[in-house]
Amino acid sequence: MWLTALVVTVTILLWASARLPEFITALLFFAAAMMLHIAPAASVFGGFASSAFWLVLSGFILGVAIRKVGLADRLAHALVPRLSVSWPRMVGGTIVISYLLAFVMPSNMGRIALLMPVIGALAKQAGIKEGSRGWVGLALAVGFGTFQLSASILPANVPNLVMSGAAETTYHLHLGYMPWLFLQAPVVGILKGVILTLCICWLFPARPEAVTHNARLPALSGEEWRLIILLLLTLILWMTDSQHGISPAWIGLCAACFCLLPRVGFISSEAFASGVNFRTCLYVAAILGVTAVVVDSGLGNIIAQALLSITPLDPATPFVNFVSLSALTSALNFVVTANGVPAMFTPMAQSFATASGFPLGSVIMLQVLAYATPLLPYQASPIVLAMGLGNVSARDGLRLCLLVALVSIVLLLPLYYGWFRLLGYL
Repeated sequence: MWLTALVVTVTILLWASARLPEFITALLFFAAAMMLHIAPAASVFGGFASSAFWLVLSGFILGVAIRKVGLADRLAHALVPRLSVSWPRMVGGTIVISYLLAFVMPSNMGRIALLMPVIGALAKQAGIKEGSRGWVGLALAVGFGTFQLSASILPANVPNLVMSGAAETTYHLHLGYMPWLFLQAPVVGILKGVILTLCICWLFPARPEAVTHNARLPALSGEEWRLIILLLLTLILWMTDSQHGISPAWIGLCAACFCLLPRVGFISSEAFASGVNFRTCLYVAAILGVTAVVVDSGLGNIIAQALLSITPLDPATPFVNFVSLSALTSALNFVVTANGVPAMFTPMAQSFATASGFPLGSVIMLQVLAYATPLLPYQASPIVLAMGLGNVSARDGLRLCLLVALVSIVLLLPLYYGWFRLLGYL
């Protein structure tokens, strides 16, 4: 157990400090975990069997295809006159698009795969060079907007689904779509989107060139039509996964395989080798492996119980209880990342409810803002994917994470508490 804690702590500290490239830290974790026998290979390398890993890989491939055939430039051509008027409008528009897409497309990774090449083309047409501060800001707007705001929509976020399943399994408590949306959307969705826009505009200022298009684009080519049909079929299957039961990961993988096929596909072997960021794929697999090791070894439960023992909970101080439980969720996020937080927190919710005097359902629901506000990029794999697609440095991702978290704690957490009280949840 101590060896497990040591390996996990060193891995997290290296990711947090960015002292080594993230993929080297990932490889060091795999090597140390296997050499020291802290967990079976099935847990250590479990990330490679996870649907999230294959969504990341297929997302890179679909993104390469969208750019290569020209669809990204075509979609950007339609958006740039409306969004290039000002930098706040461009950032805010990107975040709004990422949020609205979450209502119809359940996969965070899939949404990022579709949006990133379009937003990249939009930036280039507005005169924002790749690698510039503005480029970094737009890439982070896609990643943060996709992950953080989608937590306000029940089926649009993996941690939400984990929490819903854990609540139903443990307490036979069914969480409904509309009650979830009404409770979470005002703060986690709308206000978080406003704060995210302001933070990105402040940290990554840019001056887009106002663009007006007069010339008409040429008609869609046969290659573009084939890719459009493929993307529509993929989107339909993603949207209806609850009906047919096929994971979005395997749908995305099939679409990616089609893109790579000779003659009918869109991507050559050279384009695949240069366009797919395997560094990010290794990083995501390691994040998921760390989570599996922590949970399977029992370290996560020990940490959760230790945190509970020092968490101040008293029915006479409801606001302190609310803040304490949110802080507990954030602390778990460091160890098991966003996907693992509800799996650890929800089964213990009855103990928290008894100690705090809060209703069980409220204790379960209040963790959403905390796990949707990562302090470090590695805590949310969709943000890692967006950073990989946009070639964003770990330092820039960390700066935005910390700023958004700070503003959320100071401004959003009291409003979140007030909204719970107003609706009678507390």
